[in-house]
Amino acid sequence: MTSDAAIGAVAALDDELRRGMYRFIRRARRPVTRDEAAEQVGISRKLAAFHLDKLVDAGLLRARYEQVGGVRRVGRTPKVYEPADTEVQISIPERRHQVLAEILADAVLAESADETSREAAMRIARDRGAEHGQALRQQLRPGRLGAERALTLLQSTLTDQGFEPGRESAGCLRLRNCPFHPLAAKAPDLVCGINHAYLRGFLNGLEADTVTATLAPTAGECCVELRSTGGRV
Repeated sequence: MTSDAAIGAVAALDDELRRGMYRFIRRARRPVTRDEAAEQVGISRKLAAFHLDKLVDAGLLRARYEQVGGVRRVGRTPKVYEPADTEVQISIPERRHQVLAEILADAVLAESADETSREAAMRIARDRGAEHGQALRQQLRPGRLGAERALTLLQSTLTDQGFEPGRESAGCLRLRNCPFHPLAAKAPDLVCGINHAYLRGFLNGLEADTVTATLAPTAGECCVELRSTGGRV
């Protein structure tokens, strides 16, 4: 994306309604109609169409006319929207390079004599995750967490952290965005390991023992998915 296009994309997302619809369409993983986008942010279909077409003009979305839901309806074919192929180097999807830098810097400073730099990075990432999980538990006081409740809570929390979580199936939460991309492409084993350690620590701090973080690398997505351990639901 050129600098002028990037500026246009940033300007398009400066509006809260557009950001909300764009996030919704990214998470949907399928073409989304104007009616669906409008309902998501609580505005009229006509106003949603205006904002969606602005996102198309900015190169963030692409649009076409397509029947949805597998049922042919009488009348005009609805216009649907989906994310454009071009990656936008702005806050959506959210990148957290500073978090990764802090983990690596702390690992260098806190490395002990009996561990490698990589082991120190994993330890620091796990501790950072545990701190965040504990803070969330203290804030929400959720009591004992069954698998389904834990996954629902994690989906909301990890959305705010830039992981773009989505349900793959019952008992499975797939993280579709790596907050550390594109750095992960340069050192995938290290960055994926840090992600995995962070999320394992987060689950421990949250006391969500009915969910486990599993390495499951998929091209273009985060390397981790969260799965029910088969415990109470």
